[in-house]
Amino acid sequence: MTSSPTYPTVELETLAKEQAERVAAVLRASAHMDYIGESISQLEHALQCAKFAADSGADEETVLGAMLHDVGHLQLDVDQDESSLARMGAVGVQNHEVVGASYLLRLGFSDKVAQLVCGHVQAKRYLVWKHDNYARKLSPASKLTLEYQGGPMSDAEALAFEQSPLFDAILKLRSWDDKAKVVGLRVPDLDHYLPMMVRHIRHNLGRHDA
Repeated sequence: MTSSPTYPTVELETLAKEQAERVAAVLRASAHMDYIGESISQLEHALQCAKFAADSGADEETVLGAMLHDVGHLQLDVDQDESSLARMGAVGVQNHEVVGASYLLRLGFSDKVAQLVCGHVQAKRYLVWKHDNYARKLSPASKLTLEYQGGPMSDAEALAFEQSPLFDAILKLRSWDDKAKVVGLRVPDLDHYLPMMVRHIRHNLGRHDA
């Protein structure tokens, strides 16, 4: 089995800062991208989600998962053919949760952050299965993406999803996602979260070195 690379302390700190800044640059660019179907930007949506998570007392991994849950919709700084990404009509990248989770893992984010990002679409499908009124409350754009995402879960899918160790955290993330559409809401800016990203990546990569 191939072992994970090891990094000297100084190199690890430098790498963590570089990777965090890569993600921050992607998010900054999304300040000019509309959050689909709403009167706020993708960046505003991300920062509102992070604020709601932090205000709830969530741990840093959950705050980061909340902030980064839609990163797969954005212009990622990786070598990929944009034409190869399946799109959901005019409402974003299909399987964006998987695209985003894979991107974050490559940059050194933890499995938990990736699982939260990957799970937020499944949470929507679960809630549509669980509560009849949830689907009625979805925005038109979210109803459209639901069709691309597989619609409501089957009974078997829902029962399996309920067994996830992160089930409760993923549902909380979904609740923040659903309400993070407030025009003009004052939130901490992206730079507020940059040290958190650096700290997280440094710790996660260092943990794999141990």
